Amino acid sequence: MHTTGIIQARMSSTRLPGKMMLPLDGRHVIEHVIARVAAAETVDDVVVATSTRKPDDIIATYAERSGATVFRGEEADVLGRIHAAAAREASDIIVRITGDCPLVSPACIDAVVDRLRADELDYATNIIERTFPRGLDVEAFTFDSFDVVETKTADSHHREHVTPYYRENPDQFSIGNVTADDVFQEQRLQNRTDLRLTLDEAPDYELLRTIYENSSYESFLSVVDAVEYIDEHGLSSMNRSVSQKTPSS
Repeated sequence: MHTTGIIQARMSSTRLPGKMMLPLDGRHVIEHVIARVAAAETVDDVVVATSTRKPDDIIATYAERSGATVFRGEEADVLGRIHAAAAREASDIIVRITGDCPLVSPACIDAVVDRLRADELDYATNIIERTFPRGLDVEAFTFDSFDVVETKTADSHHREHVTPYYRENPDQFSIGNVTADDVFQEQRLQNRTDLRLTLDEAPDYELLRTIYENSSYESFLSVVDAVEYIDEHGLSSMNRSVSQKTPSS
């Protein structure tokens, strides 16, 4: 089954505008995310789904330079944008990643996709029962089920946030959740909901920049090594004041 990793990204973040192009150890955030999604063994191709607005031209340029293909659609209708991108790629399975996760784990992606395939689910994720740090969020769903979602929902909440319809209507879909102990053996990665490895505000960037600039890695930085660096240097408080924005807010 053809599996497409689709990264949604735009420049017009309300809390940290332009965050996709912020540098982390010599590479832009979007470049790190693309490399990490591409490293997942279960992903056949990577698409960056951005808007048609002029400020997002730079995302399209750097996505293509990083080996991803680009799909551009309406800014507000993210669901429609991702659905159209998946249809163009003839995807059987879609892996949805947000572009503000420069430490997203290829192992997490593989575990979620494997659960979707093995249990023949419509939707699998690691966010229903949270045991991972913020920023390792992965969602995988079949194109057939996403076709249903795209057809049934028209309200702005679902069109902007893409997947809440699955979780709000569990009677309509087969759904599964992956936990940290399904993916990592390391104790320091178990139930680490105290950590923020996502990029929403300036303190998040300072933490991520510190980790990237002081860690050794080759193609991409292991999230295990990143968490070890945070723990050993007592850095978890750097972005603890940042509140997580939820779809309902």
